[in-house]
Amino acid sequence: MKLTREQAARPSPPPLEANDQVVIWVGTAAWAVALVVLLIIRDRIPADQRWWIWTCVCGVAFGIFASWYVPRLKRGRARAAARRAASGAAEEASGAAEEASGAAEEASGAAEEASGAAEAGGQSAPRDSGSNTVSSTETPGRSTRS
Repeated sequence: MKLTREQAARPSPPPLEANDQVVIWVGTAAWAVALVVLLIIRDRIPADQRWWIWTCVCGVAFGIFASWYVPRLKRGRARAAARRAASGAAEEASGAAEEASGAAEEASGAAEEASGAAEAGGQSAPRDSGSNTVSSTETPGRSTRS
């Protein structure tokens, strides 16, 4: 199936949020019902299959634990996201100020390089592309091949 341009350009919908407590309690109730059924027919279950009873007990126990743990987990994640947003806003403000001062320093450095190159009798100054990659021309005597 080929997508049209409009379909490809459309953003993905946001993920659906479920009510975690409802999901947890429905799952816990299902494990509890299974446990009750297995306890009722316990004598008819072969001895090598009675581990299913303990599986249901664990399902109920994990469900009760999840109903306690998940709300705390979500509150902790919300607090962490709020801290990141607050520190991100503060860093963005300080980053903008640093960027402005850095741009001013770059401009003055470029002017100094240009005047130094002119004084050097026409020798060209090395070009800085802003890349952090070291080329073989910047490291004399070393090859870039391994």
